[in-house]
Amino acid sequence: MNAHMKLEGAAEAPFYLPQGDECDVFATAAQADFPVLLKGPTGCGKTRFVAHMAAKLGRPLYTVACHDDLSAADLIGRYLLKGGETVWVDGPLTRAVREGAICYLDEVVEARKDVTVVLHPLTDDRRILPIDRTGEELEAAPGFMLVASYNPGYQNILKTLKPSTRQRFVAMEFDFPAPQRECEVVARESGLAEDRVKPLVRLAGKLRSLKGQDLEEGVSTRLVVYAASLIALGMSVERAIDTAMIEPLSDDEDVKRGLRDLVTAVFG
Repeated sequence: MNAHMKLEGAAEAPFYLPQGDECDVFATAAQADFPVLLKGPTGCGKTRFVAHMAAKLGRPLYTVACHDDLSAADLIGRYLLKGGETVWVDGPLTRAVREGAICYLDEVVEARKDVTVVLHPLTDDRRILPIDRTGEELEAAPGFMLVASYNPGYQNILKTLKPSTRQRFVAMEFDFPAPQRECEVVARESGLAEDRVKPLVRLAGKLRSLKGQDLEEGVSTRLVVYAASLIALGMSVERAIDTAMIEPLSDDEDVKRGLRDLVTAVFG
């Protein structure tokens, strides 16, 4: 199995705190066999949401972390040498199509352009996957669902989805949770008391307000959980914040100095 892909079985649903009606929208789209596009900043919970919904719907989940070198063959499959014989090995998308699973393409715009072409016949009423190398034309098994995500605020003009691709999906906008809900999520995930989590979440909000100025990306909920977890394990608040919420955001010493001043303003 490729390093960038993992299969998750239908087990107990990972914790996810709904922000609105997104769970109902996803479940209805799944019932209608519609592909779904999730748009939102890095680390706001898109991947956790998909894992949660796959478990709730009782469907296996193939997650593919897309990157610059990801090709259509990585998704569909290829011939490999095994024991002196050349055998066909399905890729994660083909397995999902055969099994009626969910295939989740995380940050789909990072993949090579030939990937989106492969998705088109799966994202209309045909629901088929042509496999040129084997001559097969697979019809998607009942339960198959294609889900993709990307961060529209981060991508440049060279890395965006064409309208002809976007309009094949129903889409949902994701953002960071409201402060109180984010406190609940971070406290639950880290084991740190909610009153100690609140200043971390307040700091995260201030750091996010710098996106597009000193920072390319705001701090993710994931990083806030990391900081809270380190504090819960006994690390000092200052060191935990520096390790989990400052250093990952920038390599620029002047920027980091400014961020640390912000930490001092929030924590005193």
